[in-house]
Amino acid sequence: MTTTRPGGSVPTDSAHAAHAHADPVRADEASVLADLTAMIEQVLGEYGLDDTEIAMETRFGRDLELESIDLVTLAGLLEDRYGRLVNFAEFVASMELEEIIELSVGRLVEYVCLCLKAAGRD
Repeated sequence: MTTTRPGGSVPTDSAHAAHAHADPVRADEASVLADLTAMIEQVLGEYGLDDTEIAMETRFGRDLELESIDLVTLAGLLEDRYGRLVNFAEFVASMELEEIIELSVGRLVEYVCLCLKAAGRD
């Protein structure tokens, strides 16, 4: 599968996606942050991170320069990894525009952890 992004396309690594499903889903922040980091790297693909380290305070828009189409791709990767336990669209729909613009990796990590714990995936 190829995700189109302005200026090119980003190939999806099927082997990595298959491996992600084999790993047990854990609800701790470090595991979710590691999962999200891998997903963000996959979304950015050939564009890379330009020496930007992904941490809890990293902002999707300001620091990573993700566009709305990139967030849609990320939402799909979240669903691939966590199934319907994590609903990114519902999460974003509850926010004001300014909150979406300033969305941090940490806030998404916290949301994913809450969803997984609510489903009994401690």
